[in-house]
Amino acid sequence: MAPRIVVMLALAGALCLCVFSGAASAQTLDRIAASQTIHIGFIPDQAPFAIPNADGPPTGYAIDLCNRVVTRIRGIVPGIAVSYVETSLTDAFDAVAAGRIDLLCGAVTATLGRRETVDFSEPIFVTGASALLRTDSPRDLRELFLGERTISPPRSLEMRSFQTSHVGVRADTTTETLLRRAVSDGGYSATVVRYPTHEEGLAALEAREIDAYFADRALLIGLLNRAQHPSRLVLGTRLLTQEAYGIAMARGDADLRLLVDRVLSAFYATPDFALLLATYFGDKSAEFQLQIKASAMPE
Repeated sequence: MAPRIVVMLALAGALCLCVFSGAASAQTLDRIAASQTIHIGFIPDQAPFAIPNADGPPTGYAIDLCNRVVTRIRGIVPGIAVSYVETSLTDAFDAVAAGRIDLLCGAVTATLGRRETVDFSEPIFVTGASALLRTDSPRDLRELFLGERTISPPRSLEMRSFQTSHVGVRADTTTETLLRRAVSDGGYSATVVRYPTHEEGLAALEAREIDAYFADRALLIGLLNRAQHPSRLVLGTRLLTQEAYGIAMARGDADLRLLVDRVLSAFYATPDFALLLATYFGDKSAEFQLQIKASAMPE
């Protein structure tokens, strides 16, 4: 092939790449401007990150953060309305990719697999998978997740209770993947019960249908607060993973992602951020604040 043709093809390819990148980075803001509406997605059983409200828009820690992003976008596209879109964990990422949701706000773990479909903001929360147990759950489980020395010699590393226990988890979550891998890799015969919502898992735990319920610890805190008999339950202290939540948005939309990250980083540096955390997480807010601020990007 002649050198001149090679150069022309290279220039054409570079031009196409620039045009494509520019279109991708502007797509969400352009769509919001055209429709005069921004669509905020949320998953209803993710309190205190997203809390449905029958009398109005949802509330919650992640919803409040997204509302701050909306305020910034209104400075660019004045007068836009906000539409809150209730979705499910199964459908949420496809809805973002298809443009039906502009920002997905909740307890949404950023993973490499999910980043094949959507992009994520910088972390809005850092947590990890743990377990909620009854005070009379099997001793091995209490030792494993609470650090209780109830058995001599200790057997927590062997996870022997997994041989016979029934343990619950919300379906289609990163925690389910982790739990099933732990049971399979260890050769245990524990029964993993899938629940469509965290509330159903909590009800099963209190009804003694399962011995433990697994989820991200931040969500378990909310479940414990909503339990019928919280004094009969205990929150695990051991984390099996460390996971970062982010706001999900269209993949390849660099302008929107930069805008969101700037809003978050600026807000994390204000006194109002500590107040927001205290509103939803009480006396644990100082610990969470340090973890989140450590993940923030400098300007």
